[in-house]
Amino acid sequence: QVQLVESGGGLVQAGDSLRLACTASGHTFSIYHLGWFRQAPGKERDFVSALMWNGDSTYYADSVKGRFTISRDNAKNTVYLQMNSLKPEDTAVYYCAARQYGVNTYAYWGQGTQVTVSA
Repeated sequence: QVQLVESGGGLVQAGDSLRLACTASGHTFSIYHLGWFRQAPGKERDFVSALMWNGDSTYYADSVKGRFTISRDNAKNTVYLQMNSLKPEDTAVYYCAARQYGVNTYAYWGQGTQVTVSA
């Protein structure tokens, strides 16, 4: 079992920055990828970014490339999503999720944190 807790959401203006954090606990040794997803009102949950828990690979949705940066602090079991140049269309609930080795889906999810970007 893996537990995930997000933090760092809030209300900002367009052009501002925010940093989200996701702290993992439990069987963190089993994590292969840790990702960020977001869900805007009335829309499906979309992939934002992910990284390998024990590697260097990172992945980004086209909509956030060049503006968002994912990173990790293994000592703190924490993954960060630095979001710069925020746009109103980035408004959503942001979820952290973990995918384990040998599993093809993100099976563990955090509770989500609201990000609201005003124009």
